[in-house]
Amino acid sequence: MSQLQRKPFGTRGEVHRITPESAGWRYVGFSLHRLRAGDRVEEVTGDREVILVMVEGKARLTGAGQEWGELGDRMNVFEKTPPHCLYLPNGSDWQAEATTDCTLAVCSAPGKGGHEARRIGPDGITLTERGKGTNTRHINNIAMEQEDYADSLLVTEVFTPAGHWSSYPSHRHDEDDFPRITYLEETYYHRLNPASGFGVQRVYTDDGS
Repeated sequence: MSQLQRKPFGTRGEVHRITPESAGWRYVGFSLHRLRAGDRVEEVTGDREVILVMVEGKARLTGAGQEWGELGDRMNVFEKTPPHCLYLPNGSDWQAEATTDCTLAVCSAPGKGGHEARRIGPDGITLTERGKGTNTRHINNIAMEQEDYADSLLVTEVFTPAGHWSSYPSHRHDEDDFPRITYLEETYYHRLNPASGFGVQRVYTDDGS
């Protein structure tokens, strides 16, 4: 269970990298870059599709042979405004140059070449409420199953008020038996406000103990 939590391994540049190999599963990957103004990062997607999410700050992005201009608007993720994102299919390359200090998330999954590169948001992303009582949370759906944005990748932001629960009621995604249950691999990138706060996440073993 201790392997389920991964802390940042740096403070600048790439500070998180989760791969299917490092996680011990098959599909989903996640990395995070903390950049200062003027910093640059570039990668190739290989056999994976990616969605770049401007968590906070601004950067000038190129990808899949196109100039996408400066993306980003909010300077703090807790502003809750819709993020600027970029979808890139497998077989692409991309580059980001920070125009302000920024945080850039790279979400990835196997690609099939079924979608073209495109901007996602902020238009079309609306903060919506989900759950009731202390299970209430607020969602920015970036790329979910109701939108045909990607081959196999789902991406969303969740803002959970202090003292509330997310991903509730308890559930699992370890079988492919639709509609009763679906097989999904998930990464969660957690941020706290204030940074000195704390959170609790409960993960159960296969035998339920």
